[in-house]
Amino acid sequence: MEEEKFDVIVVGAGPAGLAAAYILAKSGLNVVVCERGEYPGAKNVMGGVLYRHATEQIVPEFWKEAPVERVIVEQKIWMLDRESAVTISHKNAQFGVEPYNFFTVLRAKFDRWLGEKVEEAGAFVIPETSVDDVIRKDGKVVGVRTGREDGDLYADVVIAADGVNSLLSKKAGLHPELPPQNVALAVKEIIALPSEKIEDRFNLEVGQGATIEAIGDVTAGMMGTAFIYTNKESLSVGVGAILSEFIKKGIAPYDLLEHLKQHPMIRPLLAGGESKEYMAHLIPEGGYKAIPKLYTDGMLVVGDAAMLVNSYHREGSNLAMVSGRLAAETVLKAKEKGDFSAQSLSMYQQLLEESFVIKDLKKYKDAPHFFESNPHFMSEYPRMANEVAQMMMTVDGVPKKDRQKAAIKAVTSKRSYWQLAKDMYQLWRVMG
Repeated sequence: MEEEKFDVIVVGAGPAGLAAAYILAKSGLNVVVCERGEYPGAKNVMGGVLYRHATEQIVPEFWKEAPVERVIVEQKIWMLDRESAVTISHKNAQFGVEPYNFFTVLRAKFDRWLGEKVEEAGAFVIPETSVDDVIRKDGKVVGVRTGREDGDLYADVVIAADGVNSLLSKKAGLHPELPPQNVALAVKEIIALPSEKIEDRFNLEVGQGATIEAIGDVTAGMMGTAFIYTNKESLSVGVGAILSEFIKKGIAPYDLLEHLKQHPMIRPLLAGGESKEYMAHLIPEGGYKAIPKLYTDGMLVVGDAAMLVNSYHREGSNLAMVSGRLAAETVLKAKEKGDFSAQSLSMYQQLLEESFVIKDLKKYKDAPHFFESNPHFMSEYPRMANEVAQMMMTVDGVPKKDRQKAAIKAVTSKRSYWQLAKDMYQLWRVMG
């Protein structure tokens, strides 16, 4: 194999790498995918949300055959104090009608299925294969060095899809060492529950699902979020925070997850469940300003390796798949021209900038620094929201006007009118 030259080597069998490989193989190119796990999905981790639009651009009407878990019809945001929650919710029956909006998935099942589709399209998937370095010739990337004996592979183009801490793009000089404030550490547990219990507890019809995102007490004041996603017969439960916050506060990720599971708003949803799997992973959180250089002579960078995650809208897998698709389109154009130089492959950057991917990340380019510099948005504001809600909803003979005055006094004792106005203006500037 070390003497065979491929058209494209894809390193990493996650959504970005498999999307690129599928399109390229369907177009007749000779493609090999190197995956360090036993099979695609064996080592892949994400919260569990998969968006229809981006995925359907790879495999039309994929949900009719793919192992999706539930069709999501309700999304909730919880602002949690120690014993209470203020909830924002949107439930929409239209989301439960084809072609749907998004689904929950388990990566071990979904990625394995997509990997099989890639092989059916004609690509060669090599599992249990680590890639240790790029191979250069005359300054151009011409292949990769694998951990297998005599495992050098050669190709016109290498696509790095090897995750947030991309070793391959580091070796190519594209990806700097990640500062801890640019990544989040997330921990996740799969908790088995009968499907009827899930539907009863989340007020769902058969096959429908819901998601909950939570901020506040569950992250112990750190910049981060928690989540609960419904699967067919399990819940994906997790929490994450910026890595630098974990380091600074000395909190163990597993302890943070246990804290989440014991919260009085969360505990009843998990009651009687059986823990089946525990996992942890890093998530790109630096946003637009953390995107590395995405191309060089003979190489492109996609997905998490390209830091393409919009955490403010819980979007990662769809950005990954779009980047994989656009990388494939770039390679096909380069193949037509017989030119795999950086100049030719720069078309990928242009396509990304024209898509919603870069436009959305650019919209929130200042958000990471803003929330890091203003931690009270993740701690103080959820507490104030719950305190005000409790005061206004308690019925004990106190006139509502007096309660309103007390609520205003409670808020302004923590944040002055000027601070509140300044906070809201800055939040609008960053997120609006």
